[in-house]
Amino acid sequence: MNKIACILGLLVLGSPAAAQTPSSAIIDDQVLAQIREWLVVPVVSLTLEAQNERYTDLGSADIDRLDTQWRAEREAKEQPLIASTLNNPLSTYLTQVQAASAGLFTEIFVIDAKGLNAGQSSITSDFWQGDEAKFQKTYDVGPGAVFIDDPEFHDPTGTWRAQANLTLMDTSGQSIGAATVEVNLTELARRKAIKKGAN
Repeated sequence: MNKIACILGLLVLGSPAAAQTPSSAIIDDQVLAQIREWLVVPVVSLTLEAQNERYTDLGSADIDRLDTQWRAEREAKEQPLIASTLNNPLSTYLTQVQAASAGLFTEIFVIDAKGLNAGQSSITSDFWQGDEAKFQKTYDVGPGAVFIDDPEFHDPTGTWRAQANLTLMDTSGQSIGAATVEVNLTELARRKAIKKGAN
């Protein structure tokens, strides 16, 4: 049984234990090219350039303070930091991209050169991603770096998901940030199976 069939079997049997965990290799070059296509737009680069300049002198204590503020705001009525990020043009754009994917992309966020969120399609658990593999294996590695995380089963929807992480670059090829795109592997496998059947 191939990997796509294993994933599709999960839909029928209804339990993650009923099928093998899908390989995140299903996020292939074609999928990555699709992701890059909507990331290479002015709202992404302009937002990153502006935030990188604004935070250029930000030290580790300042980063910790912002991250602590973000976590506290998640449980508070007043959310100035979260609101300023979620309401910026980049977040609006990423939310539209997620909606247009019709379930293929379940979360998207863009990270600046300090590892801080610059835009996102939904509220993340923290503001600083610099201590996580999604940043350390992309931006810290350099231009062109890609890191695809291991699949995880999402109980509320009964789907498998994996994060595709990429270094983002400016027109000169310099790293300016990173992006994390959570891909619904179950939906991706379904679409690939349909396309294969049509051919």
